[in-house]
Amino acid sequence: MAVERKRVGLREVRALPPNTEVFDSTVLGFGARRQRSEAIAYFVLYRTPEGRSRRFTIGRHGAPWTPDTARERALEILAEARVKLRDPATEKRERREAATVDELCDAYLADAAAGRLLTRRGVAKKDSTLATDRSRIARHIRPVLGKSKVNAVTHADIQRFMHAVAEGKTAVREKTGKKRGFAIVRGGKGAASRTVGLLGALFTYAIKRGMRFDNPVTGTVRYADGRRERRLSDQEYLALGKGLAACAAGAPLRPNGTPGKAAMWPPAIAAARFLALTGWRKSEALELRWGMLDLDRRMARLPTSKTGESHRPLAGAACELLRSLGPGAAEALVFPASRGNGVMTGFPSMFARMAKAGGVPPDVTPHVLRHSFMSLGNDLGFTEATIGMLCGHKGQGGGSMTRGYIHAGDAVFVAADRIVAATISRMAGGAGSDT
Repeated sequence: MAVERKRVGLREVRALPPNTEVFDSTVLGFGARRQRSEAIAYFVLYRTPEGRSRRFTIGRHGAPWTPDTARERALEILAEARVKLRDPATEKRERREAATVDELCDAYLADAAAGRLLTRRGVAKKDSTLATDRSRIARHIRPVLGKSKVNAVTHADIQRFMHAVAEGKTAVREKTGKKRGFAIVRGGKGAASRTVGLLGALFTYAIKRGMRFDNPVTGTVRYADGRRERRLSDQEYLALGKGLAACAAGAPLRPNGTPGKAAMWPPAIAAARFLALTGWRKSEALELRWGMLDLDRRMARLPTSKTGESHRPLAGAACELLRSLGPGAAEALVFPASRGNGVMTGFPSMFARMAKAGGVPPDVTPHVLRHSFMSLGNDLGFTEATIGMLCGHKGQGGGSMTRGYIHAGDAVFVAADRIVAATISRMAGGAGSDT
């Protein structure tokens, strides 16, 4: 390639024949080149702090690059190399080859699925948690940040992401793989806050993998959770009991003689009753298997609850309910789905129907049953440690050194569970007895 040195201006650039380059006579190392095409690129040669020769391509001729603006950029690059002892060409290549947020998400999910990512309790993420992570990544993170380079994401990018999700810019309604199935993503402030929390975990993982040195999520002020700690009133307990009974019986014949709505799937109704009587998490009840129960001792052992292995006392009312359903094989679900062998995924919608049948407000969810159980236990005078033991609530009698000396089968916990469950059963329209 022919080499010529002169003051690089518009005339010299336009006169460059193909496959030639010209070096500037005023800024040593700065030049322009034309290869076989009509495109002309500006470049600068410099030496790294280790003495290696490097060529840095500034950009193609045309806005914003003219001979004068490219010459100024060349001076900046030379200063970075000589004064700041940096290697701009290597840094540019590393930025270009850096992993994207999409690739970071793929690596994170693969390690999580393989059990290589541990929670603060030193255990692998549960399948349900991993499914939630996948959903938030697919619905919110990838559409907004997926193509961004991991090492280029800034704190301002995280702020813009949070506002985009909160304002519904990631909202979508699309078909899923299931028959008549739709995924409805609304976004909102709650989704934004929780997804930013997941982003914090993703970038912590990126730091451990050497993809960047800081976490851009740090310092982000998230929206308040916004969840209201709802509890059932005495009248709502009674209404819920009526709703469960109505769904169990089904609807009578319509005036025109056609059949009414069929009775609901019995295990779903039993699961709702069980949640009301125990204050358990929805997932704990729906994933309960017969092998985890010792009804003679009124005990349940949950090997993988949200807070790790958990031992729960069972009130007589709950045991009576369980005995009416079983016993079943050790690996069989206590509250099975109507189809297949998996967990009952349609329970939330069925619970909503039960609540509606009794005239219970639509903001009453299975989690409200848990909060109501704990609130009622507090009303009855039980300590937070006792209530926490009954519900498997982290930090309620479960996070201190004395936790190792407290046993779920102790008489105080069994009695407390019996009293709270009996009170709920009575309010829901039952007899309230507990043997």
